[in-house]
Amino acid sequence: MAQPKQAQQDLVYALRRVTESAACAAFDWIGRGKSNEGDEAAVDAMRAALEEIDLDGTVVIGEGEKDEAPQLYNGERVGRPDAAFKADIAVDPVEGTSYLAKGLTNALAVIAVAPAGSLMSPGPAFYMEKMALPPKAKGKIDPAWPTQKRLQELAKVLGKNISQITVFVLEKPRHRQLVDDIYEAGARVALYPAGDVAGALLAAMPDSGIDALMGTGGTPEGIMSACAIRGLGGEFIGRLDPQLQTEKQAVEAAGLDTQRWHKLEELASSQDVFFCATGITTGLMLEGVERLDGQARVQTLMITGATRERQILTSYQPA
Repeated sequence: MAQPKQAQQDLVYALRRVTESAACAAFDWIGRGKSNEGDEAAVDAMRAALEEIDLDGTVVIGEGEKDEAPQLYNGERVGRPDAAFKADIAVDPVEGTSYLAKGLTNALAVIAVAPAGSLMSPGPAFYMEKMALPPKAKGKIDPAWPTQKRLQELAKVLGKNISQITVFVLEKPRHRQLVDDIYEAGARVALYPAGDVAGALLAAMPDSGIDALMGTGGTPEGIMSACAIRGLGGEFIGRLDPQLQTEKQAVEAAGLDTQRWHKLEELASSQDVFFCATGITTGLMLEGVERLDGQARVQTLMITGATRERQILTSYQPA
């Protein structure tokens, strides 16, 4: 059951403080070549801010084993144990840590919150193949189709020529064939070194300039994107796609299916989701943190799933 509207508004604004705290903490590490330090600063700030939120949450997607983090790890309890709202929490204090260190685009601080038991737990799977699409395409594109057919059908659904379709793809060696296939189909590619949360959300927002996201990225980012897109009414489908040998062995030992495509409603089973993302470095979707005359200017996207409201708020706070 969805929370009352006022409670929804109060929660999403409180969560905004969580991602803004993480983004401001990470700001000092932009372009300094130290990804671990930047991530640690953001984790500390996000963990402290979560203690002020009126929810009883369990981190189901966190820093985890991959990042060897002492805080915001999978299974950690955060918030207030006596709070009425029992929640699953997915966090990424710095989405794109290595790119933060290099001063590159699209670094975000992200949190997604949903009722307890409604977020998929991917276990030891660090990577996921993803497809994100706008609302008009929901349920109409099979991710198992070849790339060309997917794009042809997407163009039909959107009423566009395929030459007008733009696909967001992470610029990784594993995507060379995917990029070639998109070019061969006649569509455009928006290649970025990081930021597939932003890419997925833009794909789900009509008239954003991005019509789809395809390719393999982090599983945590996939679950968080699913939460946000559930709130936007768009399409998101994911398939566990382990990349590292140790990861493949762990996924196999856990009995996880790497062939099955999981629908949006499996990844985030409740509509009563909350999502916040704050820009750390300027990217396609949000402006990064900027310090001006003793103040920090921050920009945050907030999504409330039950009402399908989204807002982008630019605020100023003491630096």
